[in-house]
Amino acid sequence: MISYKNHFEKISLIKKGSLSLEENVSFYIDQIKKNAHLNAFNFVFEDCVSQAGNIEKKIKNGNAGRLAGMVIAIKDVLALKDKPLTCSSKILKDFTSLYTAAAVQKLIDEDAIIIGKTNCDEFAMGSSNENSAFGNVLNPIDNSRVPGGSSGGSAVAVAVNLCDTALGTDTGGSIRQPAAFCGIYGLKTTYGRVSRRGLTAFASSFDSIGTFARNIEDIALVLSIIAEFDNDDSTSENIEVPDYVNKITEDRKFNIGLPKEYFAEGLNQEIRDAINHKVEGLKKAGHKIIDIDLPHTEYSIATYYILTTAEASSNLARFDGARYGFRSKESSSLTNMYVNSRSEGFGTEVKRRIMLGTYVLSAGYYDAYYRKAQKVRRLLKQDYDNAFEKVDVILTPTTPTTAFKIGEKTNDPLAMYLEDIYTTSANLVGIPGISIPIGKDKNGLPIGMQLMAKQFDESTLLQAAKVM
Repeated sequence: MISYKNHFEKISLIKKGSLSLEENVSFYIDQIKKNAHLNAFNFVFEDCVSQAGNIEKKIKNGNAGRLAGMVIAIKDVLALKDKPLTCSSKILKDFTSLYTAAAVQKLIDEDAIIIGKTNCDEFAMGSSNENSAFGNVLNPIDNSRVPGGSSGGSAVAVAVNLCDTALGTDTGGSIRQPAAFCGIYGLKTTYGRVSRRGLTAFASSFDSIGTFARNIEDIALVLSIIAEFDNDDSTSENIEVPDYVNKITEDRKFNIGLPKEYFAEGLNQEIRDAINHKVEGLKKAGHKIIDIDLPHTEYSIATYYILTTAEASSNLARFDGARYGFRSKESSSLTNMYVNSRSEGFGTEVKRRIMLGTYVLSAGYYDAYYRKAQKVRRLLKQDYDNAFEKVDVILTPTTPTTAFKIGEKTNDPLAMYLEDIYTTSANLVGIPGISIPIGKDKNGLPIGMQLMAKQFDESTLLQAAKVM
């Protein structure tokens, strides 16, 4: 198999006749089968091989789309017409999508090849990919460890070269954390930058669609396609889409903010050392390092889990066994059907979050928890607005540890939730963030570093990521 650095090099090889797209797609499908033990895919679309020949002709004729020949996997919470849409849940086991998600359709319209749907935590709820009805996804570097979640399957698919890029979703770190654990790039976009139409909602004011890749160029290219405005999504912002691909090559020095709150107790020493080494290199390269304060950071996890569980409780009420999806056989009455279908169809973590969300929205607790959390969310937003008056990007660890052992945190939900301590703030305030691979620990496990930028400034974010 001929190797290539990014999509632009791949297109060049196809045009020269050095690379057959049909053979390239067949190679990926073979690799998926050889790496089946990693459990990265819920579904593989082998009929995509037949598309490759037609797209290759378009490439050589000069009338192909901007993503022609890019082989992309999509997380199994994104709709693709006439294909399964399970959200890795028993409750949607046999459900087939009636339409295609806006972001996925944009890829298809530009001649991308969708190779399959990737495994994830059920309804995107999890930090380890241990909550899937399809079973655990395994970390490719050490199969005894988690790949991160909830978009673990997409991260593994890219890391092991089972596709060129992959779409994931990020509600509190679900792209950035698995990217860090698998040693690749993972971009969470600004809320409203990419249409959420066709994304199965977990927490509607937090969810965003983004990309995994092995290089920044492919991240920029995919973003330039999926970032287009969608008139059918009320949360999609009609804002200019920059030329991300050309922007990343611009020579620029950055003001980089280091928040002390992200380097406190609890951060793995090897991750701290790797980031400090990177920061010293950035100083020598002429970038300015500025210490900043984000004083409400300590409240981010509590705020996040109050608000997202409340939204999940509301969003998942539609899965009741009455209209579609799994229905319990123990249905002697309507109420009995609802209770049993949801009890049997949802996994443990999903049920935990539904119950938490129902609790914080209930009479007598709404003001004490939900309303107060919304106020803290506004304070967090003000912290970041103040910081971005001084700096171009904020630099932090992506995760407090490298990939942990499978089963290590499953009996301690709080310990599991704290794995998202550095990533949830970006979702709370709606800004973009990216995880960048910067090295490995003593066990050979990847270390990720996070950059965040102000709302809709993915250009600066990708430019900065390129020089790291």
